[in-house]
Amino acid sequence: MSNNTGRFITFEGGEGVGKSTNIQFVSEWLQQQGIRTLITREPGGTEIAEKIRNDLLKAHHNEDMSDLAELLLVFAARAQHLEKVIRPALASGTWVLCDRFTDSTIAYQGYGRGLSKEVIASLKKLVQQGMEPDCTFLLEAPLELGMSRARGRAADAGEQVDRFETEKLEFFQRVQQGFTELAEQQPRFRRIDASQPLTQVQKAIATQMEQLLTTGGLV
Repeated sequence: MSNNTGRFITFEGGEGVGKSTNIQFVSEWLQQQGIRTLITREPGGTEIAEKIRNDLLKAHHNEDMSDLAELLLVFAARAQHLEKVIRPALASGTWVLCDRFTDSTIAYQGYGRGLSKEVIASLKKLVQQGMEPDCTFLLEAPLELGMSRARGRAADAGEQVDRFETEKLEFFQRVQQGFTELAEQQPRFRRIDASQPLTQVQKAIATQMEQLLTTGGLV
């Protein structure tokens, strides 16, 4: 990427690890450095992709959704999101901060559901055409803590938990394993202990952002 091009930063992790709160923190931090930002999410980020998100996560259907249909919906939403939001924003010099991206697909649909990682890789190649995040923050917390936070958040908002939040502990253990293995394989990952008090979490993120700006080749 040229210096006139925006940067793509993703935030990953299990349920209830504080991605939304910390994305907002990073956005404000970057704006203080004079950098324009855009916050978005997956699945979602466009009108069409948000409709897919609702069908995927919140809508109640009379039939079970197949795992393959779930995977294809995720990538359909991603294709729309990339074309209509992410690529144009990056081309304009905006830094895109995204709540989940393909690492979540690998962790949830690959490790969690047990779908073929080769199929996921093929869909990734087709949809992303080589695009990868410049940096990925992996927020990590014990599963019980994250799930408790996620259910409390839904209760506070008067909402039902989504399809994934109702899965059994074993599912989330597999998802967590997926994120851990991805972080060990990919140098773009920055692992953050999200079980700490929020001030400590954000201090750790700010430290990583400073390093990225000064030595990470992002500007």
